[in-house]
Amino acid sequence: MSKSAEELAALIRERAGAAAPAIGLVLGSGLGHLAEAVAGVAIDYATLPGFPHAGVSGHNPKLVIGELEGTRVAVFGGRAHYYESGRGDAMRLPLEVLNALGGQALILTNAAGSMRPDIPPGELMLLRDHINFSGLNPLIGEPTDARFVPMGDAYDPGLRTALKSAAHAEGIALEDGVYAWYSGPSFETPAEIKAIRTLGADAVGMSTVPEVILARFLGLKVAAISTITNMAQGMSDEAISHEHTKAMAPLGAEKLERILRRYLRG
Repeated sequence: MSKSAEELAALIRERAGAAAPAIGLVLGSGLGHLAEAVAGVAIDYATLPGFPHAGVSGHNPKLVIGELEGTRVAVFGGRAHYYESGRGDAMRLPLEVLNALGGQALILTNAAGSMRPDIPPGELMLLRDHINFSGLNPLIGEPTDARFVPMGDAYDPGLRTALKSAAHAEGIALEDGVYAWYSGPSFETPAEIKAIRTLGADAVGMSTVPEVILARFLGLKVAAISTITNMAQGMSDEAISHEHTKAMAPLGAEKLERILRRYLRG
């Protein structure tokens, strides 16, 4: 039986305590182990009715509530992608639960393909904006006027500045750029990549944008960082595959973990 976000939040508080998380983290490929570093309670998605099931190898579908670097966090160890179900709003309930728990902000991470030679595999990109290349939207069907979400500052300037400062303190390069959402699950063609580059995108991936839209709909502040796992199709001779993505993700994930830990320490 499905439950509301408020009902699920009550269940989570019974297990993890009543204190509100200061921030939510959605972990992309290569960062699953970060959830294990949280001192708190891990709750399988399968025990939270309506939460997504594991549909992508490399993700660990658990919600972990607890302390990380002195900050109370809610860590989502896996996400649902549009290409798994054809539902753009697949992450709505988890983010509604974060909101119901009292969370104020959300940091999203993902694996992406770069279209900039100065951001090669193993590097990171801080999102300053996005292009919804898929044309899909997780708020389709929302009946209230709240669906008309302004997206001018979708990626919160304050969070971006803080993450840049954390990266600088760690001696890690963190370029910013524009992320294009392509629905997947097939990778893009060279012609599609050329089109996306012409539109002004710097990296491309199959996630994140629906969550950003949903988070802004819920009033959460948002930031996002891509781990670059490959050059986009046609930008190099490397063979692109999901296995390649999983193999390359840890190269940037180590740096991203250092940035997130530094940020959480304040």
